[in-house]
Amino acid sequence: MSFDLVVLALGVGADADSARRMFERCVDAGTHNAGELDARIVSFYEQLQSVYPDHGPAGEAPDCPWNSMPLSVGIDHVIMHLGAGARSVPAIETVLRLAALHGLAVYDPQGDDVYLA
Repeated sequence: MSFDLVVLALGVGADADSARRMFERCVDAGTHNAGELDARIVSFYEQLQSVYPDHGPAGEAPDCPWNSMPLSVGIDHVIMHLGAGARSVPAIETVLRLAALHGLAVYDPQGDDVYLA
């Protein structure tokens, strides 16, 4: 069993509905944005990888929180499929902390919850 978390690089003044629309666009390959990587996403992903890699031997460790690797990374988002259970709790805390640090929103599509930076 798994659940998803999505980190989004929203613009200034964006709201929860903006996050939901952006997520839908990110998972719809026909409408996904192309262009320059958002520097906040790059920094977030690099720091997340330093703690929880999504490739190589470290990604296969028993405490690895990812149910699917590599993570889905776009110019303005990172989609993570996490395993349910205690092994994911520290990863969720890290995702929330790093997202806030970089001014990114976090969307939980299962509960339709949005955490704005």
